Amino acid sequence: MSLIKIRKRALTIETTYHEGGPVSDKPLKLAAATAVIENPYAGRYEPDLMPFMKELRTLGTMLATELVDTLGKDNIEVYSKGAIVGINGELEHGAVWHEAGGWAMRELLGNPKAIVPSSKAVASAGYRLMVPVHYIHACYVRSHFNTIEIGIQDSPRPNEILFSLVMGTGGRVHSRLGGLTKEEVSVHDGQR
Repeated sequence: MSLIKIRKRALTIETTYHEGGPVSDKPLKLAAATAVIENPYAGRYEPDLMPFMKELRTLGTMLATELVDTLGKDNIEVYSKGAIVGINGELEHGAVWHEAGGWAMRELLGNPKAIVPSSKAVASAGYRLMVPVHYIHACYVRSHFNTIEIGIQDSPRPNEILFSLVMGTGGRVHSRLGGLTKEEVSVHDGQR
């Protein structure tokens, strides 16, 4: 019997043309693919979360594929993941997404080296979570430090978990604060 029971899914696309300066030749697109599922461990302590984490890889692949199809694989420069656990769950129920969601994105994007940033919380329905993003090949590329808000108005209910994957097409529209640029990445260790 599957541990993954989806109640709803959502795809959010945010397009930024400018931040008060000139309109960009290439608008920034950030997208979040989200699924709300039943929490199989709501209201009880489960010592072995590994089967859940393993099964979540299929959900991760589904959401990552939706993002790649939406933005185009060759356009993706940033990524992240987030989870909001309903109040009858625990933070560890959202932490299972680290491996499952991160693995799925890396697999579809050709195994980029940078760690996949994340954010998670235990909260009530309607909670909004800020999820950090950064450059997929080197996490110290300052121009690509950004965030996107995830959440769904009626989710997660107390016995649910909201899982989200995020990808985007570039750095901040008016980035001009120096630091390592994506063109200067040379070490290829996921950092520099």
